[in-house]
Amino acid sequence: MKLILRTYNLKLKHTFRISRKSIDFQPSLIVELQDNGFSGYGEATSNPYYNISIENIQNDIEQIRALIEITSDETPEEFWNKMTSFLVHNPFALCALDNAYNDLYARKKGKKLYELWNYDISHNPLTNYTIGIDSVENMIAKMKGFPWPIYKIKLGTPEDMAIVTELRKHSDAIFRVDANCAWTVEETLKNAVILKKLDVEFIEQPLKADNWEGQREVFENSVLPIMADESCISEEDIVKCHNHFHGVNVKLMKCGGITPGRRMVAEAKKLGLKVMVGCMTESTVGISTIAHLLPELDYVDMDGALLLAEDIASGITIKNGKTYYPDRTGTGVILF
Repeated sequence: MKLILRTYNLKLKHTFRISRKSIDFQPSLIVELQDNGFSGYGEATSNPYYNISIENIQNDIEQIRALIEITSDETPEEFWNKMTSFLVHNPFALCALDNAYNDLYARKKGKKLYELWNYDISHNPLTNYTIGIDSVENMIAKMKGFPWPIYKIKLGTPEDMAIVTELRKHSDAIFRVDANCAWTVEETLKNAVILKKLDVEFIEQPLKADNWEGQREVFENSVLPIMADESCISEEDIVKCHNHFHGVNVKLMKCGGITPGRRMVAEAKKLGLKVMVGCMTESTVGISTIAHLLPELDYVDMDGALLLAEDIASGITIKNGKTYYPDRTGTGVILF
């Protein structure tokens, strides 16, 4: 098996701002695994919050290039188990490899990834489209310029409730809000009452990731469902989130790929948690991987490629929130 690494600096359509940062470009690494005339693709993006750069993703993968390239016939689970002992400290690198290997494995089997897993795509959830923090005028303009059935609204400012109140005047779409750890317990409970009146569906990660005591109080008293994001990183966090959140947002890069991601989804469903998978501003390479998990999800946030000024691949397409799969095996990705 041959390993190929490519780096990109993905330009965004608009400056993307959340409570703790703003970006105009998203650095990305694409992993390609080639074997017997087939190619599989995976992606990981940089993330300062988790101290992840493209350089350390690339360096960590290069350290085990020889081990990767002698691999050929293992199942995705066997491949992930082999790789994780070397990349346990860098789940983003592990994710890019794992997703590429799953893609390659399905292509060698002549099946789409969801077909390999026997998933039924007839009732897939719609993806939201994210409106980053901006002036309220610009946020309204973004919504009007991109009509969509579900919006995720990034919050974490002193004017959060005024923002959502104003946005609601301009759209009947479903609203979800994401505070990215910016609120206190008291703010969350108070804001939830206001947001419920504004027909908001749920609140994502209002408190700091390690504030489990506060999150339990919010869980028990909030009038809106609360979804975990920064508090849900790896497989063991699913049990911790039970009775602290109403649902979890699984991020493939944070947990180490689609192989552990599928296990997290299954465990969350067993515990009665709502399940969402989110993106981290990937291109269509990463988004196409997420798309094959849709049949198992209650919600999905896979708008990363829609936020780009220019994409680097073709694969799944999204129209008005609905996902369409290409007539190709694996994840269906082709690099431009």
